[in-house]
Amino acid sequence: MLWTSAVVFVVVVGGVLLALARGTRRGAGETPTTPDSSLHRGIVISTVATTVVLIALLTASVWAGRGVASQRAEAAVSIAVTGHQWWWEFEYEDALPSRRVLTANELHLPTGRPVVVKVTSRDVIHSFWVPNLQGKRDLIPGMTTAIWLQAAQTGRFRGQCAEFCGLQHAHMAFDVVVEPEGQFEHWLDQQRAPAASPTDGLASRGLEIFTTQRCGRCHTIRGTDAAGQAAPDLTHMASRLSLAAGTLPNSAPHRRAFVSDPQATKPGTQMPSNPFTDQDLAALTAYLDTLQ
Repeated sequence: MLWTSAVVFVVVVGGVLLALARGTRRGAGETPTTPDSSLHRGIVISTVATTVVLIALLTASVWAGRGVASQRAEAAVSIAVTGHQWWWEFEYEDALPSRRVLTANELHLPTGRPVVVKVTSRDVIHSFWVPNLQGKRDLIPGMTTAIWLQAAQTGRFRGQCAEFCGLQHAHMAFDVVVEPEGQFEHWLDQQRAPAASPTDGLASRGLEIFTTQRCGRCHTIRGTDAAGQAAPDLTHMASRLSLAAGTLPNSAPHRRAFVSDPQATKPGTQMPSNPFTDQDLAALTAYLDTLQ
């Protein structure tokens, strides 16, 4: 399409310049009273050529679209994506429920393997977009649609919501990690495991705070009593690359600051400010650091 459009552009601009040059050579009294036969031929040729080019481009586009849509295979990775204001929920589907993986704001993909992404929204219209891998696909509340993609090379890419969805739309991003098949399967095995039990007193106190106060009412940490469904699953949150849907680097100081006052970083987010004491905040942060 690029090269065809470039050729068409050059031909059209050349024709315009040629017409201007011919027009300036004619005197004011030499304007023909009847259409020139060459002009008529030019219009016919241009119309036919335009029609042929458009049909050819349409055919190529449909052919390419069918090729992309036919990447179905038994070995395809199936991922259910749910958009929330303003974060992403990713579930790696499997016939065995115990082998499913639920995570948030970070997508891992294997190289050279087709992936079907099934998208929907929990609240408003969002748009799933990883420009390095595939085009956009809107997430419509109450509907589930699918988009196919396949990564050819390893790397870290940025995904973004491409449909304005409210106050923190710009901070609704996600990381995409494309890795070899073996590393991808190893990551899945790690994600299936429940959270490790804390081994020191400070982190144990943090677990108690998490499960007995309001953190556990919204978040899930598998292997604990925290089973909230309203916010991201935090079972392995310390191993992720970023916090708050790509808003902050995932480091201990940023985790502490965001837990204490998320509204300072992401105004309007569904997570309220938490008036923890310094001791409780230190314990809670210590526990979150163990969620690898």
